[in-house]
Amino acid sequence: MERLIIDTGALIALERSAADATEVLPPDAEVAISAVTVAELLVGVELADDRHRGRRQAIVEGVVSRVEIIAYDLAVARHHASLLAHARRVGEPRGAHDLQIAATARATDRTLVTTDTTGFAGLPGVTHRLLR
Repeated sequence: MERLIIDTGALIALERSAADATEVLPPDAEVAISAVTVAELLVGVELADDRHRGRRQAIVEGVVSRVEIIAYDLAVARHHASLLAHARRVGEPRGAHDLQIAATARATDRTLVTTDTTGFAGLPGVTHRLLR
């Protein structure tokens, strides 16, 4: 069974119908999200205007009630430190949240599903798959 971690961009693409649901959330996969991804999704709810807030809140609550949420713990922190040091050594800065999500994927031996074409490329030990 494939083990996946879904990033925020992939979930937003799903919300906007820009991605196929079975590609983002395959029925035969073990799917999880990082606690950092939950925070990013909740920021989207907080920043939404009144017209969109209810729908966005429902989508976020649907996601968090259906998939495993992986906490930022000591194991993830160790992988995060390693990835951050790598990014600095090679002179390729990455977003803090991207590195935390990548560290969560690496620490839990999951493939990261993303729409981000550059954020996860070249990170050692991080397997990622781009959505079409």
